[in-house]
Amino acid sequence: MQSLYANGFETIYDEMYQTFIDYEDEFVFYSALLNQYQKKQVLEIGCGSGNLARFFIDNNYKYSGLDYSADMLQICTLKNSKSNFILGDMTQFLLKNKTESIIITGRTSSYLLTNKDVFSCLKSVHQNLKTGGLFCFDFIDANRFFKEIKGGKEVKHTAVFDQKKYERISFFNTNTSENLMFNWDSKYYECTQGKIKLIAEDRSEVRAFTKNEWELYLHLNNFEMVEFIDRKSYAFDTYVVVAKKI
Repeated sequence: MQSLYANGFETIYDEMYQTFIDYEDEFVFYSALLNQYQKKQVLEIGCGSGNLARFFIDNNYKYSGLDYSADMLQICTLKNSKSNFILGDMTQFLLKNKTESIIITGRTSSYLLTNKDVFSCLKSVHQNLKTGGLFCFDFIDANRFFKEIKGGKEVKHTAVFDQKKYERISFFNTNTSENLMFNWDSKYYECTQGKIKLIAEDRSEVRAFTKNEWELYLHLNNFEMVEFIDRKSYAFDTYVVVAKKI
């Protein structure tokens, strides 16, 4: 089974997600939140291949990005040589200097599989934010998404980039063996000259959350809950959380 985050396949991930996600729209959304609270300094956790980073950099934010994949960060650095990218784990990281705001994008919160992971992540975020700092992140809403995938659901996404066509066929199914988990099995294909070639397979167990869970987690870790924003996103029912460090 080949991961799309390393060993050359991170380039395919980068190309596909430029079709899946409107990164300019993502920037407009998150920058509006940062501007509302007068924040011009931001750390993005789960920066991936840097597609969102370039918008922050081009708009004169003091931007840093953190990701778990060294191969992804190589792409980031090639695209955005003027910024700061950090190899690290969102459950345990330490910045040289505290920042005004932290965002976790792309439903990266889904990889906080245990409550220990959640609390470790919130502790690290809290330690690295200035007092009154802004914390924003998105999560898959279990209340809606689990009803949609109950019994299993197959979904196909198509991506076209630089005259190359890819397909991803995903199969989702609930798995509540621990917390609100679900299975996400995917097959990735490259389509050229009418031929379809399987290029990668991925089997993941990931996590959805409820709003009540996050309200409690944030309270227990010294954050002030500000609001939930119901936001349309590709593939999943999603909320964005806005919170402040107390």
